[in-house]
Amino acid sequence: MATRIILNQTSYHGAGAVKEIVGELASRRLKKPIVFSDPDLVKFGVTAKVTKLLDAAKVKYAVYSDIKANPTIANVKNGVKAFKAAKADCIIAIGGGSSMDTAKGVGIIITNPKFANVRSLEGVAPTKNPCAPILAVPTTAGTAAEVTINYVITDVEKHRKFVCVDPHDIPVVAFVDPDMMSTMPASLTAFTGMDALTHAIEGYITKGACPMTDMMHLEAIRLISLHLRDAVANKPSGREGMALGQYIAGMGFSNVGLGVDHSMAHGLSALYDMPHGKACAILLPTVMKYNAPATGDRYRAIAKAMGVKDADKMPIAQARKAAIAAVEKLSADVGIPPNLKGVLKKEDIKFLSESAYADACRPGNPRECTVDSIAKLYRSLM
Repeated sequence: MATRIILNQTSYHGAGAVKEIVGELASRRLKKPIVFSDPDLVKFGVTAKVTKLLDAAKVKYAVYSDIKANPTIANVKNGVKAFKAAKADCIIAIGGGSSMDTAKGVGIIITNPKFANVRSLEGVAPTKNPCAPILAVPTTAGTAAEVTINYVITDVEKHRKFVCVDPHDIPVVAFVDPDMMSTMPASLTAFTGMDALTHAIEGYITKGACPMTDMMHLEAIRLISLHLRDAVANKPSGREGMALGQYIAGMGFSNVGLGVDHSMAHGLSALYDMPHGKACAILLPTVMKYNAPATGDRYRAIAKAMGVKDADKMPIAQARKAAIAAVEKLSADVGIPPNLKGVLKKEDIKFLSESAYADACRPGNPRECTVDSIAKLYRSLM
């Protein structure tokens, strides 16, 4: 069976990458961008690192910042109105997954107006047209939304998140500039970095894994394991390594899918407003233990990529434990809580488990799940 690989048309990597934005706008004959960025990035001058470039080049633009950390249906609807009011021809999305996911939803609706009901985009929506051009500037090293065909929207009324998978939504250009990530606080760096590790590990063991994405995911695991601690300490080499590692993880999982860790995390962040990466990280060792029997020798490769000594010589059961232990050690080193104590409520487990089972990421999990088995995983973390 053929494997489909979808990536950005163009991507720039390294310090100063954002300086290429004006040239890309000109080469693509895009004249009226609207900048999507969350309020904190605007407030603390991060967004201005890009808008100053537009000002210097006398590029007219509008700014839309009605974006929550877990973007909502209302954020998307209001973004569509803002895009139309600005008479924009493209979006410059500056931020983490929140800004980019909002931009993707807006961009799709602009060119596919039949999907103006945001809920209609859930799953694999049959859109016909590529979204309005998105130029993506990540400010976090984790979501890799700048290179994926996925986005996640929160349905506040129903207390759930829904995943949208659409090859028409991928940004045309990504500017992966570690200098844009230098202002991230340590906690956010840790959360988003562990989200990237979860992407790489779930992408490597998912049912859809293929040789090309295996290569991407193992290199991402290696880079993240090597650089996340230094990124949390705000060392330039750590920021640069994480910027690349998370992007490579996105190149992989966007094309082959994820697993039940992300399905479970979506519910936690929707119901308790928990940062998505934090939820993924807390769940990861427990979900890895659950999935281990269905992963063949893949945990050995994960252990090797994470620098575990003599992983090649270990019996398979020991290699699996070593991979999980390496993840637990990295999580602890960057300040991830070991469980959901004080967060998860017993009365919510049924709803969370049903939501996770219905989530678009769950079918890719290497080991079959039921609502009951997911509930057991949640309960084990209380």
